[in-house]
Amino acid sequence: MAATPADELETTAGRVALPPWAFLETLPTVLQASTDPVAGFREALASAMRACASASRTTNRSKRWCATARAWSTSCCAGPGPCTRGGERDVALIAVGGYGRGELHPCSDIDVLILLPKSEVAGDHEGIERFLAFLWDIGLEVGHSVRTIDDCQRESAADVSVATTLIEARLLAGPDYLFQAMRRALAQDSVWSSRAFFEAKVAEQQARHHRHHDTAYNLEPNVKTSPGGLRDIQTIAGSRSGTSAPRRSTSSSSTASSPRRTAQAAHGTGLPVEVRFALHVITGRREDRLLFDHQIRLARMFGYEDATYTLAVEQFMQRYYRTAMDVSLLNEMLLQLFRERC
Repeated sequence: MAATPADELETTAGRVALPPWAFLETLPTVLQASTDPVAGFREALASAMRACASASRTTNRSKRWCATARAWSTSCCAGPGPCTRGGERDVALIAVGGYGRGELHPCSDIDVLILLPKSEVAGDHEGIERFLAFLWDIGLEVGHSVRTIDDCQRESAADVSVATTLIEARLLAGPDYLFQAMRRALAQDSVWSSRAFFEAKVAEQQARHHRHHDTAYNLEPNVKTSPGGLRDIQTIAGSRSGTSAPRRSTSSSSTASSPRRTAQAAHGTGLPVEVRFALHVITGRREDRLLFDHQIRLARMFGYEDATYTLAVEQFMQRYYRTAMDVSLLNEMLLQLFRERC
């Protein structure tokens, strides 16, 4: 796969651009040469995390790039090799959610779907348990589900958050035909109509915004769930993906391409991704809140310095709030486009 910068990262049909990183080129060889699989894979993951954390503190690699690089290094350790050790050849291992998008923050767990060809074999795969145990042994926190395609359809229909997670799926290992069959089963109008999906996502977003008092200007905002945060960016970017894409009208090409342009604009507002990655690095845990103490440390990490009239932390937070407002405005534009087209 050709290497492209992470700033050009695009997720389409389950493919994610591989960030240019020499570490990834040597990782498969290192893993194959390991005589102790658990120790070898664990050290590889630790080395990748150290490299990503170190890169995130320098200016030559963006923290957004680091989130992508960590997803790929994790895929090398959690993909075909360990899956084969599990002994299961008739199942597909699929990355979902943020991991499926190709973004993995330092302290985030990895969400995977183990897709079975049919339900009656679900109890026959002892290798699945061995495989999951291996992932935990090498130091990965794994959120997993074991489903058939029918299960995916049923659970997606019952819960829009499940549907959204599966839209972002990416095949890691196993038969491609099984993965493609799942994608067809979850395609637009197979489970959710455009109108129903739109209304469910709006309700989901409104409930989330209410929990943060419907403002992006909280003194200690949550970079993931506050208005203008990561969840809103993902909602905007979702306009380009499967189920969440509105039907294109027969109006002018300029209007018809507006959702794509809106999603591209949202893709450019990558600060929340970078801030969340940095939060995980400086706290050493899954932290998404921009607490006052964290704001001061992040301002230094992002290169801000105290000036005559403004402190470094004030400059940093002004930039964050401007970005959050840009995302909120883009979000409103997208919702208007959906209202017009669904």
